[in-house]
Amino acid sequence: MAQNDTAAPSTQTSYAPSTAFAEQANATAALYDEAEADRLAFWAEQANRLAWETPFTEVLDWSEAPVAKWFADGKLNVAYNCVDRHVEAGNGDRVAIHWVGEPVDHHRTITYAELKDEVSKAANALTDLGLVAGDRVAIYMPMVPEAIVAMLACARLGVLHSVVFAGFSASALKARIADAEAKLVITTDGQYRRGKAASLKDAVDEAVEGDGGQSIQHVLVVKRTGIDVGWTKGRDLWWHDVVDAASTEHTPKAFDAEHPLFLLYTSGTTGKPKGIMHTTGGYLTQSSYTHFNVFDVKPETDVYWCTADIGWVTGHTYIVYGPLSNGVTQVVYEGTPTSPTEHRHFEIIEKYGVTIYYTAPTLVRTFMKLGRQIAAEHDLSSLRLLGSVGEPINPEAWRWYRTVFGADQTPIVDTWWQTETGSIMISPLPGVTATKPGSAMTPLPGISAVIVDDDGNRLEPGTDHGEQVSGYLVLDKPWPSMLRGIWGDPERFKETYWSRFAEQGWYFAGDGARYGSDGEIWVLGRIDDVMNISGHRISTAEVESALVGHSGVAEAAVVGATDEQTGQAICAFVILKASAQGGAENMVEELRAEVAKEISPIAKPREIHVVPELPKTRSGKIMRRLLRDVAEGRELGDTSTLVDPSVFEAIRAGK
Repeated sequence: MAQNDTAAPSTQTSYAPSTAFAEQANATAALYDEAEADRLAFWAEQANRLAWETPFTEVLDWSEAPVAKWFADGKLNVAYNCVDRHVEAGNGDRVAIHWVGEPVDHHRTITYAELKDEVSKAANALTDLGLVAGDRVAIYMPMVPEAIVAMLACARLGVLHSVVFAGFSASALKARIADAEAKLVITTDGQYRRGKAASLKDAVDEAVEGDGGQSIQHVLVVKRTGIDVGWTKGRDLWWHDVVDAASTEHTPKAFDAEHPLFLLYTSGTTGKPKGIMHTTGGYLTQSSYTHFNVFDVKPETDVYWCTADIGWVTGHTYIVYGPLSNGVTQVVYEGTPTSPTEHRHFEIIEKYGVTIYYTAPTLVRTFMKLGRQIAAEHDLSSLRLLGSVGEPINPEAWRWYRTVFGADQTPIVDTWWQTETGSIMISPLPGVTATKPGSAMTPLPGISAVIVDDDGNRLEPGTDHGEQVSGYLVLDKPWPSMLRGIWGDPERFKETYWSRFAEQGWYFAGDGARYGSDGEIWVLGRIDDVMNISGHRISTAEVESALVGHSGVAEAAVVGATDEQTGQAICAFVILKASAQGGAENMVEELRAEVAKEISPIAKPREIHVVPELPKTRSGKIMRRLLRDVAEGRELGDTSTLVDPSVFEAIRAGK
């Protein structure tokens, strides 16, 4: 019940898997032993879970570091591995996708056989439009089935897709089209946002005008909302005219394992976006391996749901390529978590019998804010595994998630990885690991990650030095799904990821981390999210965790703002629970004292602002960069990716 949210939080520090779960788990402790004994043989075994038209004979070529070649003399087709082989194995009638549209009456069920036909038709249509292997296609779409079909059709043809989040502005789309020199844009007429149709095609028209769109030959449009859109004859084509009329017969061609599969642009706060390039064999190997073992998927019985958007790497790896390569049934949801009501996610879990649920900490904290009563009104007993992705999850949210979603029984896999790593790197194995709330625990079998100091000296777990001192999280050995470069800019690739520890040849992840008492890794967030307060390095994640650990706080975001006296000062923005006692004015001093107690008096926030909402993207990521603008009194940067840009009016009113 909602009032229970104010109860004292559990102080349990470690959660071992149940005997029943461990007995049926895909992954056992033997995986660690196998990887340790012969790492390359281990990865060869994982790669051979896939179907190869030409088997590989060499696992890894690291002679041109930092560019790796994995399984380089092998050939395979990604779309064949994700679709055709399941049909050929007799599983064509298995549901691949339960698609749930944002308007509540919109839904579709697509089997693997039907998905194969749709992907084949789209591949034939793209071929008829003149696309050949190595070309680039921009995909600018909401979470509709055609978006996944488009990605797989590109993969089938050896065409690189560049998926651009449908919340991005026309200028962001333009920059990505121009950098990739895309020949085709695939989009929809519009998308639904909280039940209302908004145009997407207008942004595409703006993006392809002028110099930036010179490479574009066609714009392929899915009719999603039925709203009126502008039309350029000869360039613009309807999906239903071009794809639906195509043949369902298509024979996929195998490509070299190192053939590029996709580009995915990461946008910095300034400068040109980086086109992260992933290739075929290594990426699919690790995506499939991690999905199978981290999420313990049973393709015959599980219903899996990753709540991300395909515009982000989580959607690429754990909605499209990981789940489909493993032949699972999954839910794909178009809408926002609380539209048309706060019950939406819980209704979907209940209706489809979701067994595995993978979401972001920010969404967990949103549900915390709403209270337990909403979840309590639904049958969530189908859930057997929970996952967290996107940023470190604070222990209080972790425990709430396990208790409210998982009846205090369900394992949680807290995963650390990046766009650049391609797939999960650090995570518990749910049938093996005794988890600690807030820690991603240890590198997966086959992965090597260590924490080092400024000079590259390794911090040792299990010592006072290792436990208390934070350092840099680095990857000291290559991994199959690693990025192969930044599109068109090899020097930027080396400078961005490999220059910090160039002498050692390590990839620097950009994150700070520390070891716990049992050698587990605690990721502290981006090093640029580490504040320097009077010479003391304090992580924003640590302060946020201390704030959310208070029974009256639902969610918190912390930024460092320039301060003449201390260099930087801590500014916090908090959302209170409805059950919070004493109101906003009384809470501020109480929260400052809480942070001082939990971390240090040095970490006391200079300012705490009680606000009704935090600025978030549709994927649930808090835009701390924009909060920093507010804290320092600057004009706001680009707000186009936010669910609700008007949230800043309420934030400023609370300052």
